[in-house]
Amino acid sequence: MSSLDAGFYFIEDENVPMHVGSVLVFDGPAPSYGDVIRLFVSRLDQVPRYRQKVKALPFHVGRPVWVDDDHFNILYHVRHTAVPTPGGEDQLRNLAGRIFAQKLDDKKPLWEAWLVEGLEGGRWAIISKVHHCMIDGVSGSDMLQLLLDFKQETALPEPKEWKPAPTPSTLDLVVDGVRDAVVTPVQHLSALPALARNMRSLNEILDFGKTVLGSLPGTARRLVTRAATSLNGPIGPHRRWVWARANLAEIKKVRSVAGGTVNDVILTAITRGFRDLLEKRGELTEGMVVRTMVPVSMRKSDQHNELNNRVSAVLVNLPVGEADPVKRLASIRAQMDDLKSSRQAAGADVITNLSNFAAPTLMALGSRTAMRFPQQILQTVTTNVPGPRIPLYMLGRPLVEMFPYVPVASTIRITVGIFSYLDKFTFGINADFDGVPDVQLLADGIRAGFDELVTLAAEAEEKAEAAKPVAVKPAAVKPAAVKTGAAKPAAAKPAPKPRSVKPTAKAATNGVKPETTA
Repeated sequence: MSSLDAGFYFIEDENVPMHVGSVLVFDGPAPSYGDVIRLFVSRLDQVPRYRQKVKALPFHVGRPVWVDDDHFNILYHVRHTAVPTPGGEDQLRNLAGRIFAQKLDDKKPLWEAWLVEGLEGGRWAIISKVHHCMIDGVSGSDMLQLLLDFKQETALPEPKEWKPAPTPSTLDLVVDGVRDAVVTPVQHLSALPALARNMRSLNEILDFGKTVLGSLPGTARRLVTRAATSLNGPIGPHRRWVWARANLAEIKKVRSVAGGTVNDVILTAITRGFRDLLEKRGELTEGMVVRTMVPVSMRKSDQHNELNNRVSAVLVNLPVGEADPVKRLASIRAQMDDLKSSRQAAGADVITNLSNFAAPTLMALGSRTAMRFPQQILQTVTTNVPGPRIPLYMLGRPLVEMFPYVPVASTIRITVGIFSYLDKFTFGINADFDGVPDVQLLADGIRAGFDELVTLAAEAEEKAEAAKPVAVKPAAVKPAAVKTGAAKPAAAKPAPKPRSVKPTAKAATNGVKPETTA
């Protein structure tokens, strides 16, 4: 495992299951359980990690390793259930919340998928959960696309025979772990001179320093702003999971008037959700913020098939204490522009990679301590995963919606995941069951945030249209009236008598009077 993957593995406990997940809703009729099993088996060759389990070393002398599960059984990982009548959204959300709250068995490959029948309207769903140590949001989206098809009719390939590779002995793994603990930091240290040699100019050296240090002043300014620390607290084993919706057309309408990016508009709507939550609790004050961590994918275009974590993060203050939604959007837009110019995400990625210098035992201890230590710097996590803009199918049935699940950890009781699919955005809000019984207020507030921004954008367009000068058309010129009848000939006037020309005192040659000059 990489250091970041191992960190997600180490911080898990009974109250903090560290898997990401999703709910995919399809139009019916539901496929048979056997067909779903055959679909998974036919695609497993493309994701070998799904047949592997984690083997941790004694005393964490090395980072955990992936080994083939010699008892792998697809029937354990793909399961079958149904929601109670009437099969509405509440029943599906409650079922998904209970499934997401359950910790994955770390003695088996760390993933599950549930076929869910009984949804109203003849629909059905797939609930998926995968441990964060083997997947991040972007690679998770890639995995879903392996199971989904771009065409409604797709033949399943015949599954290939699979045999697990022999599991290395514990002694061999310990020896390799000790070697890794010593060699890896040395390799990273030895790479520094090469990095320095490869830098071709002073500007590149300065640019590298700015990558690490450039984000610190902006981060410090954001950290000193008073945050809604009442949202932080201990986490129990149960979860409440709700969702909200938006569409691309309304976000574009807001952008066309107020500017900013899609993410800026989304974060502004989420700000309204937290504002409503705090206001109903009687905890909202002027100037208050909710500080969120926004993961940023560092995955390159040629790394989308790798099942691991390539993610950094930035910190953003959601201005919940600001009553004016236009000013909230302006504040978030200014922060995001500053983060882009200071390259905070790249700087955070460099700092994260420094954990490769730490011995695995210290890294395990540090990860667990950091997640258990009470902190009030961050109140939430908001992560936006772009999905496909074309229709997808599973076993010939069209995918209608996707809802994301992002785990809570440490003293962060609320997370917000965002998926985009076709022209829709869906929000999966995950919360500690006991600590956030009013999480539906947040979901309703997010929807209200979009509504108010769209209304303000429409009003601004109307005012702009009314302020335009009205073009005045020139009056039409009527042709003169023509009288009918024969025209009388004009009376002939006598020819004028020729005037006598008196000779001048000075005459020019040829009889032409010279011009007078001033």
